[in-house]
Amino acid sequence: MSLHRRRPRRDSLVVLPDEEAAVENAIDVLLDGARHSVNLTLPGSAEQSKVGAPALLRLRAAGRERRVVRLLCGTRGLNVDLIRTVEKRSPRLGMRVTKSALQEVLITDGRFALVRATLEAEGDCVMIVQDPAVVRTLDLLFAGVWEGAMPPAEYTRLSRRLSSDVARCILERLRDGTTDAVGAREIQVSLRTYRRHVADIMRELDANSRFQAGVRAVELGLLSPEG
Repeated sequence: MSLHRRRPRRDSLVVLPDEEAAVENAIDVLLDGARHSVNLTLPGSAEQSKVGAPALLRLRAAGRERRVVRLLCGTRGLNVDLIRTVEKRSPRLGMRVTKSALQEVLITDGRFALVRATLEAEGDCVMIVQDPAVVRTLDLLFAGVWEGAMPPAEYTRLSRRLSSDVARCILERLRDGTTDAVGAREIQVSLRTYRRHVADIMRELDANSRFQAGVRAVELGLLSPEG
């Protein structure tokens, strides 16, 4: 790792064992060199995280407010303590929640990346990626998921409001393209009541059509892709 510190661009890929000391050393190297942006993912719980949570704690201790930091959590990585940690930070640190499958990754300045992975030869490991094209691709993938993700407070609010049996039944029918008349008959409410529920759901999801509302519900993890 000390060799990597002296010659950070010599190798396009450095594979490290999935050991706490090695990973934390790598995190320190990348964060020490970050000047503009830090992108983090937290797929699961903070306790299980080997990259995202340790990096977040180091950023918090460093207090470098000039860097823009984005933390992307999976639904299992969303917890009250983590939200409070983020909220105590500067406005330059943002957090969003997604149902999309995430890999643990740390990207700094769009130039270097730390990726936790399982390789056939090495088993569980962490890779330091320095190839510009690969890092750029990872950064673009992160940005795409970030764009479709939601702030924690909004995700929690939507999950609560749309978790009732009636809302879920209607969301399933929106996802499947069921007409209002058929949907109302299936859940045994009047057509007028059904359409009122649909309008409320579309407003909550900021959807312009019934189909978009169904798709949005799947994206947010409120529904499975298929019944």
